[in-house]
Amino acid sequence: MKARTWGYVLREGGLSLRRNSTMSLASAGTAAVTLLILLLFVVAALNLGHMTQVLESQVQVVAYLKPTFQRTEVPQLLAQVRKIPGVEGVTFVTREQALDRLRAQFGDQAELLDSVQDMNPLRDELDINVPDPGKVDAVAGHLKTLGVVENVSYPAETLHRLAALADWLRTAGIVLAVLLGAATVFLIANTIRVTVHARRHEIAIMKVVGATDALIRWPFVIEGAVLGLAGALVALAVAWAGYSWVHDRVTQSLPFLPLLSARVLMRQMALEIVAAGLVIGMLGSGLSLHRYLRV
Repeated sequence: MKARTWGYVLREGGLSLRRNSTMSLASAGTAAVTLLILLLFVVAALNLGHMTQVLESQVQVVAYLKPTFQRTEVPQLLAQVRKIPGVEGVTFVTREQALDRLRAQFGDQAELLDSVQDMNPLRDELDINVPDPGKVDAVAGHLKTLGVVENVSYPAETLHRLAALADWLRTAGIVLAVLLGAATVFLIANTIRVTVHARRHEIAIMKVVGATDALIRWPFVIEGAVLGLAGALVALAVAWAGYSWVHDRVTQSLPFLPLLSARVLMRQMALEIVAAGLVIGMLGSGLSLHRYLRV
């Protein structure tokens, strides 16, 4: 289309938005709520996936040794464990070192451990680094066959649950977004349909005198796109502010919890959310025009 034609399209789209300002705000608000809910699910799923990846990269199997274990056997045991396929490194930790480590983790409440100082209930242990999460179960099974090992601890179940929860959130977010997106499309369609109905005679005359469907359609497409885009920008702004606040509070209270940066996360999703808003708005405008262009 020519520049003059685009000027007409944009002018008519803006006039239509002003004529139906109340319904336009309602449509943009619904689009914002829809995309915000989608963002919440996506943010939660991405963070769970990130946590799972971080934990998988730091997987450590702990083998607790029997009370009868003699420390003179440590060199032989370490050599034996290093030969297990999948083991990258192994460290022997005495029960005294384990208690000191636990005391450091307790921080200001370390005095609670004073009562067990003389009767340390902990066991000597082996901290084993397994970089490949797929080999953790096999390494743990091998360790259990060693006569000096009392029990083995590793976060496999936690990793499985985190991964399953992340998958569930992605699926639930997609399903909910589709349902709410459909509702938003119909609301935007109804908003635009009001304008189309008011101008139905004008549209019929334009068709009779030879106006193309594109010339008639584009002002309403612009209107729908603006409504969807407005909803997307509002959703992004609210999600960015809310997630930044939550991120700051969580990192202060639980600094060991690996959360994605708000800036990085929102920049990654900005283009997708804006595109989703535009698609929702344009679909709504397309639905509203279908009947009136058949003249």
